[in-house]
Amino acid sequence: MKIAIFNNHDSSSQTITQALTAALAAAGLMLDNDHPDVVVSVGGDGTFLGAFQKYVDQIDTVRFVGLHTGHLGFYTDWLRTELPQMVASLRHDDSEKVSYPLLDMTVVYDSGEQYHYLALNEAAIKQPLGTLVADIYLGGRVFERFRGDGIAVATPSGSTAYNKANGGAVLHPSIPAIQMSEIASINNRVFRTLGSPLIVPDGQEIVMKPQSDNFLVMYDQSDIKGQNITELRFRVADQKIHFAAYRHVDFWQRVKRAFISDLS
Repeated sequence: MKIAIFNNHDSSSQTITQALTAALAAAGLMLDNDHPDVVVSVGGDGTFLGAFQKYVDQIDTVRFVGLHTGHLGFYTDWLRTELPQMVASLRHDDSEKVSYPLLDMTVVYDSGEQYHYLALNEAAIKQPLGTLVADIYLGGRVFERFRGDGIAVATPSGSTAYNKANGGAVLHPSIPAIQMSEIASINNRVFRTLGSPLIVPDGQEIVMKPQSDNFLVMYDQSDIKGQNITELRFRVADQKIHFAAYRHVDFWQRVKRAFISDLS
């Protein structure tokens, strides 16, 4: 089995990466950062998102493992003190996996060009200055005209991030859906939106047609300047992210650990 290591530039993560590299070699496991079977992310959730984006073109064949160098993160199952146990699990890997839905975002430009992106957490369209104005289409028909700071569209696993801060629901990753939430919408007698987060199932699209300029499109840790963009389409992706299943923490336990308490 071929292993890739993706780490951040923190000194702690680099130290752990050196120890992990030596432990993998001692266990007879091959390092291959180009075409791995398993990617080990060493760092926090931000590092994990970076690992996902680096290997997104191999998303159908690669599985991910998260090793946290501090406290436990949302996507990281192993602590730095558990490195020997993690290497032993990799050595006895049986190819089992747990899969989560991803967000597919299509960006359409006025030239007719289209680009596809995958996000593990979410995409957010924000207007840094002024007000974002955008028509939202559901079921192929215009649903509302949004005015406000922005809109976030999240995966189930990403529903605990920006979406939750916007008042959205926390969705279990076994539900193939995406969720749209509003960021500081303007609602009065003149301007009106639904004002509630929307959950859209697999097979349907959320289409956003911006009516303002100079907005920013962010997905996970990347961003696109919103110039000459005529349309953004969001749907549940055909692909999924795969986690190695031998030490995968239950989703609700992740939520409890992140927001309530790490006590049993």
